[in-house]
Amino acid sequence: MIKEAVITFLMAMVPVVELRGAIPYGVLAGLSVPAAFVLAVLGNLAPIPILVVFTRKVFEWLRTKSEGLDRMVSRLEAKAEKNKEVVERYEFWGLVVLVAIPLPGTGAWTGALVAAMMDMRLKRAMPAIMLGVLIAGVIVTTLTYGVDALL
Repeated sequence: MIKEAVITFLMAMVPVVELRGAIPYGVLAGLSVPAAFVLAVLGNLAPIPILVVFTRKVFEWLRTKSEGLDRMVSRLEAKAEKNKEVVERYEFWGLVVLVAIPLPGTGAWTGALVAAMMDMRLKRAMPAIMLGVLIAGVIVTTLTYGVDALL
């Protein structure tokens, strides 16, 4: 069971997959729904402080390494720019909603990217991202296993 728990935690750290894939994986691998939920939420949140604090510096460094990396950074910045308007308009709650909607193109990684591009301080961004991840976890768990699974 340790192996399944570690894989669930690590899977939730992966962009795009995040807890949308980690919760179902954990349950299918034999974990209880609450255990899969907790591991996926913690795994999803684990890289967020690093992303919020260091994304801009890493992007600056990547731009100097190759044209391909520069194009990749430009695409990521455009993605953040597209989502930035909601966060700027609604601030804390905009970031919560951006992270909470469990669809591709949203989630903790996108929220962290937007927060970094807005030069948002970690102590301001982290609570909104945490709340959004919890809400996304509840949505994914409820849609996948029903309301009773959360109790």
